[in-house]
Amino acid sequence: MTISLAEFFGRLQEQPVLLGAALLILGVVLVNGWTDAPGAIATCISTRAMRPRPAIAMAAVCNLLGVVVMSTFHASVAMTIYHIADFGGDSRSALVALLAAMVAIIVWATAAWLFGIPTSESHALVAGISGAAVALHGGFSGIHGGEWAKVLLGLFFSVALGFLLGYCSARLTAWLFRRRDRRDSAAFFRRAQIFAGAAMAFMHGAQDGQKFIGVFLLGVSLSAGQASSAFTIPLWLMLLCSAFMALGTSMGGLRIVKTMGMDMVRLSPYQGFSADLAGAVSLLVSTLAGFPVSTTHTKTTAMMGVGAARKLSSVHWGVVGEMALAWLLTFPGCALIGYLMAKLLLMF
Repeated sequence: MTISLAEFFGRLQEQPVLLGAALLILGVVLVNGWTDAPGAIATCISTRAMRPRPAIAMAAVCNLLGVVVMSTFHASVAMTIYHIADFGGDSRSALVALLAAMVAIIVWATAAWLFGIPTSESHALVAGISGAAVALHGGFSGIHGGEWAKVLLGLFFSVALGFLLGYCSARLTAWLFRRRDRRDSAAFFRRAQIFAGAAMAFMHGAQDGQKFIGVFLLGVSLSAGQASSAFTIPLWLMLLCSAFMALGTSMGGLRIVKTMGMDMVRLSPYQGFSADLAGAVSLLVSTLAGFPVSTTHTKTTAMMGVGAARKLSSVHWGVVGEMALAWLLTFPGCALIGYLMAKLLLMF
């Protein structure tokens, strides 16, 4: 299944509910760039390798490149999201349920941003879609367990890998540069961190961009009456999603930067470099494996691993506990909002 831009605009005119769903999906992409993408550059800003505005601009550009490049060559993450739930054969009801799921994600992500908590729109997306599908079917028959298994496996895999790589990269970097003048090495790592931060932002676009492309194509497919088993991602959709993500990133998100880069753990330039490198590698491995994972979770645990490599007390575990609670509540919280919103909208 694929669709041209002209065909898409034709369907929007025929089906107002598709227009509503498309606008809300783009709203979720915007919120993701606003609240999730800043985590990719948190260490660059906290170590003063870059000032906030240039760092945000860099993240916006790299997000765009990540969406286009990875969606072109390896779209397995988009496939997982596309098949996460079955919305049945009634086009209007399916699109209404999908619309309700997007509302749930926006409500959850905005609430997290207000409290400065880096949550995962990726997991909110999965939970919101699943909750809406449960409301549509009146049970769990529409949930595809195999795709959900990839989400849960990816969650544990990315968190463990992020922490391990963060710990190992910090220890290895400290050992390799143990005899270098500290001032010279600090200047080197500030420059190197810009490239590592760009790689982290690129992989954020590669991961999260695919997720939203997958749900966008799901809406297009449902508008035809039934979701196809496979799809080809059109270039116009890659550019559209990446542009909205870049716009959201450019709007800021400095509250998230403060929580991750300053409140949770204080990092020196070499540690910031190690965290960005570990996070980018973890995301790359997860993306190639087809696991829809959270950029926020991966980067946060990489930073925790780097901090723990110095000493455990370097990590402010109280802040970590608050974030972990928000992560755990994302699945049931978003699923419940998606369920209730779908029930409400399906009444009309």
